[in-house]
Amino acid sequence: MTGDRTTEPGRPDGRTEPPRSLRRVRLGAGGPLCDVRLEGGRVHGIRSHGGPLRGWEPSVDLDGRTLLPGLWDAHVHAVQWAAARRRLDLAGLPSARAAADAVRGHAAGLEPGALLVGYGFRDGLWPDAPHRDLLDAAAGARPVLLVSADLHAVWLNSAALALLGRTDHATGLLRETEALAATERLATADTATSDEWVAQACAAAARRGVTGIIDFEYADNVTDWTRRMAAAYVPLRVAAAVYPEYLDAAVARGLATGSPVPVAARGDGPGGLLEAGPLKLFTDGSLNTRTALCHEPYPGLPGDDPEAHGIALLTPEELRALMRRAAEHGVEPAVHAIGDRANGIALDAFAAVGCRGRVEHGQLLRPEDVPRFAALGVTVGVQPSHAVDDRDVADRHWRGRTHRAFAYADLLAAGARLEFGSDAPVAALDPWVTLANAVARTDDDRPPWHPEQRLSVADALTASARGRATVATGDRADLVVVDVDPLTADDATLRAMPVHGTMVAGEWTHLAD
Repeated sequence: MTGDRTTEPGRPDGRTEPPRSLRRVRLGAGGPLCDVRLEGGRVHGIRSHGGPLRGWEPSVDLDGRTLLPGLWDAHVHAVQWAAARRRLDLAGLPSARAAADAVRGHAAGLEPGALLVGYGFRDGLWPDAPHRDLLDAAAGARPVLLVSADLHAVWLNSAALALLGRTDHATGLLRETEALAATERLATADTATSDEWVAQACAAAARRGVTGIIDFEYADNVTDWTRRMAAAYVPLRVAAAVYPEYLDAAVARGLATGSPVPVAARGDGPGGLLEAGPLKLFTDGSLNTRTALCHEPYPGLPGDDPEAHGIALLTPEELRALMRRAAEHGVEPAVHAIGDRANGIALDAFAAVGCRGRVEHGQLLRPEDVPRFAALGVTVGVQPSHAVDDRDVADRHWRGRTHRAFAYADLLAAGARLEFGSDAPVAALDPWVTLANAVARTDDDRPPWHPEQRLSVADALTASARGRATVATGDRADLVVVDVDPLTADDATLRAMPVHGTMVAGEWTHLAD
């Protein structure tokens, strides 16, 4: 990282010399003025501010700023997020025709024949349907691949379909596994380029107070992150999710969820930042693509349509078998479930297997399923930005059921453990925007959407820090220093929270000038 840290002679990578103590900090949101001593990558001691400096030097005076536990983004697709930061932005466009017009304008600035990749379209509310003909008229023979905001669909023109050998496809709109395969084949950068983009995205995350991520990229994440951390300094902890095709390799290496993954020492930063994550499994698709598996059919689809209720990507039997295989080796499942039927299937599987783990998203729930998360010890990885981004499509496609959608307050009241993420690139990897959306339940001029599901700032901070409510002796020294106490910040300040510094294992990964 450059540009936001002071270079010290003898420090590799130009990073600021780590302090022995942080002086004059507010200990947690609304907390007292304290000094915090660091040693061995952990919080070694805490005292009221004002004691002697002897034994606490070198120290840094933080002038009454607020010290918080380091923030995590518990659901990231790192490579796709890094790539999406460079793609044609289609967010907020009101129709397929408007997206095609954006493609036409963007194509004029590209080299002839180069693939045009866009990201972020949401067709769930469009008055017209995505079709290959629209993109053909906009881009001609140039191949075009547009990725939906939820990552569950891609829209291609005839030239891109030809590259896939799919010239017979009627519309050019691919969903679910076909969409993922098309993106991987057409829009994957070479390894060196991709790793550089990921490094830049990690540096940007550190500047926002992020100290760790769970990476759910559709890839061999353990191998990819081992390579990245061996080659260059990474300013984050990473829990690398495992997909079923890589489970046997993880088991053969003795990797369990949370276990450290050995990385060749570089000597230019804290080690031990890579760990094995959970096993990622899918029960259904997404809301915007109308593939989330629900008890009630989607409006406008005939009852005999096999996809009227969404799509089941695994049968209950297949899900239980994969979960059991993983759990026998200490690998906790992380089960993607969005529709209420999918969430019920996921919870039934956890009950049958008897293991702990995670449900990712948990967007639509039956009331009787809400208390089951806590009873089964299942963490809910939620993405509060989806609750504001998808409110309109939920009002249309889950009409009459939205009082039990994105039900964060109900889950918390029932004792569930919530962990916040962005699902980047589905939403921006910025924990303060994520947190603010959980608190406000709106990000525009409209009133809060289902305000009964709003969370307090304190609860949102805890969910953003993987359950750490404050800084305590013995904690990892994964910390963030902010200029404004979040408990007193208004909505605009909370979203744009000025981050003074971020620490991982007691070393600065970001420090403002």
